[in-house]
Amino acid sequence: MFDITILTEDRYLDPLKKNWYTEQVLLEDEILFESLKKRGLVVTRKSWSDKNFDWNNTNFAIVRSTWDYYNKIDEFSQWLMNIKDKLVLINSFNLIKWNLNKSYLLDFSKKKINVASSIFINSKNFTTLKTLFNQTNWDEAIIKPAISGAAKNTFRVNKVNSDDFENIFRKLCDKETMIFQIFLKSIISFGEISLMVFGGEYSHSVRKIAKEGDFRVQDDHGGRVEKYIPSLNEIRFAEKCVSECIELPLYARVDLIYDNENNLSLSEIELIEPELWFRLKNGSADLLSEKIILEIG
Repeated sequence: MFDITILTEDRYLDPLKKNWYTEQVLLEDEILFESLKKRGLVVTRKSWSDKNFDWNNTNFAIVRSTWDYYNKIDEFSQWLMNIKDKLVLINSFNLIKWNLNKSYLLDFSKKKINVASSIFINSKNFTTLKTLFNQTNWDEAIIKPAISGAAKNTFRVNKVNSDDFENIFRKLCDKETMIFQIFLKSIISFGEISLMVFGGEYSHSVRKIAKEGDFRVQDDHGGRVEKYIPSLNEIRFAEKCVSECIELPLYARVDLIYDNENNLSLSEIELIEPELWFRLKNGSADLLSEKIILEIG
């Protein structure tokens, strides 16, 4: 019987071929594994889609590098339903379900958290990009899926080139809900700040910077990450966002961007499988482990 299982995906369970990217994934999970283990927990690491593992044999499971879930969203959702009464998920089942779809951003807007202006579009309320630009009077926008990761199917469009994206936008909306979101220029000039918050307590931060000529800050697309010392205002904003979740998460990555009026805005809050950059802050995994110990008793 295991106290806690660290959840990954098949690609990262025991890869035969490794590169800098997989090495990072393995290191992050190893840091957390060792931190939990040294606190006396019996720890294992499994792929969430493992058909042979008996999920009754672990008391808790913490979602980490399950980065294929959005490509298998129906399977992942069914798996969550199947295991939710067999173990305790970290973060909780309710938080994961709520955080799967970026429509949670609307909940933050209702609570007066500054969020980039967004319109959710699907096959039932479909309208063209041209109409959306006329309706909003924005010069530039991002279109992206409401359920996604790693900037999949994410495009930067403007009034001039929107005709070039109409067909792909229509096809994507036929399959899933898309977001039409105002483009925030500081993503180019400054980047995105990610603040790690564990059990409501700020831990550490990074700044993600897109490569020259791109707007996507993910390292999958050539972006880079550097350590970042946030202002007190940025920390308070991030902790406020966490406090406004439907329940307090044990871990959260709060992604912030300065909007076009130079005000802090919530880009996303990642509560499922965010990269947490333990490797960049000594003791950060220990802080999360202590929060987990307090939670599980």
